[in-house]
Amino acid sequence: MKPILIVDNEEKFCKVVKAALELEDYLAQYVLSAEEAESWLSKNSTDLVLSDLRMEGMDGLELLKRIKSRFPNTELIIMTAFASQKTAIAALKNGASDYLIKPFEMVELILRIKRIYLQKKLQEENRSLRSRINEPLAFFKLIGRSESMRKVYQLLQKAAENETTVLILGESGTGKELVAETIHYHSLRKNNRFLAINCAAVPENLLESELFGYEKGAFTGAIQKRLGKFEIASEGTILLDEIGDMSLTTQAKLLRVLQNKEIFRLGGNEKIKINTRVIASTHRDLEQMVQSGSFRQDLFYRLNVFPILLPPLRERKEDIPELVNHFMKQYATIGIDQEALASLMDYEWPGNVRELHNVIERAAIMADKIITIQDLPPFKSEDKLATFQYKIPEQGFQLDLFEKFLIEQALHKANGNKTRAADILGITRRRLYSMMKSLDI
Repeated sequence: MKPILIVDNEEKFCKVVKAALELEDYLAQYVLSAEEAESWLSKNSTDLVLSDLRMEGMDGLELLKRIKSRFPNTELIIMTAFASQKTAIAALKNGASDYLIKPFEMVELILRIKRIYLQKKLQEENRSLRSRINEPLAFFKLIGRSESMRKVYQLLQKAAENETTVLILGESGTGKELVAETIHYHSLRKNNRFLAINCAAVPENLLESELFGYEKGAFTGAIQKRLGKFEIASEGTILLDEIGDMSLTTQAKLLRVLQNKEIFRLGGNEKIKINTRVIASTHRDLEQMVQSGSFRQDLFYRLNVFPILLPPLRERKEDIPELVNHFMKQYATIGIDQEALASLMDYEWPGNVRELHNVIERAAIMADKIITIQDLPPFKSEDKLATFQYKIPEQGFQLDLFEKFLIEQALHKANGNKTRAADILGITRRRLYSMMKSLDI
């Protein structure tokens, strides 16, 4: 922290103010004239100057003008025992942040100082946010210079500045959770909790209690009250990932939460008011699901207030070199040769950025400093709609063993990524988790 500079002809007063500031853990220095202040500022920097108005030699008003001319970001509080409306207006007009009349309570001075530092912090964060939005390569942890990603950054800025419900759409592996984190950590809720729950990964009979919590005795095994994710994230943000996999029953209860901003714990009758921002995400076509009756139309309208569509990696291949660079830094690899990079650029990336990350991680392990084509897995274009024929032998076969074999093959192809494996098999992640559990995989 930079020291606060105190400027006053009375040394005793300077020492009292300095001691009061240091009790609040501020650094402080003092000088006994405006001329000394100018000399000090030519060698040191500060965010805040506390200056008397009437001093021998240069007065506080002239010092204020000079400081604002040379150091426009430095704040200044004028202190005076000779207050008048005219001097107050003159000080504020020339850029003073505040005006205190002597004698004043030190508590009042500390409050004014804290307010100034808070304002400066907010201004710096706003400048940082704007510069990150305009940054062509990355926003928060998102990487990309493509036109489609620039449009996403613009939407993220709007989403961060407002409290509306956001629906993030995109294929698996495009970074939907990262986008939700970006919105949260650039919003006014950033100092509160961000919680994500994967609606596809939690069994249906447990999802409701995970979201809303339960009272003691609500069901067998509920030996004590438990708060749900909505309560825990109150004042913060909750991400409902893969909301397209949520059952109609839970959808109805979620709709009530969005409409009334209240929940009921399982086994409880008490309405609990919450202030939790909801962000939802899915790789499914919710409009099509509404038409088929598997997703509530009224909930869709509640969620689809501010949609953000993430482009698949195959539609922004110009971002691949920057993404590769970013991932390589995590594994201390020096670089990648042109043949290997060309191979990455040529592939369609059905698993999107997540798949690219996994490939670079594997290549970094295999490579000797420089990633070459030999360090990459063999990329093959696969037709997901290709028909598969298998003739059942006369003696029959065990279906569960065959299913286990197919799931293990899909997991191997997807490098252990369950979302990608489910896509390969043409089933939902929830069904894949269920099958893995029943087949002991």
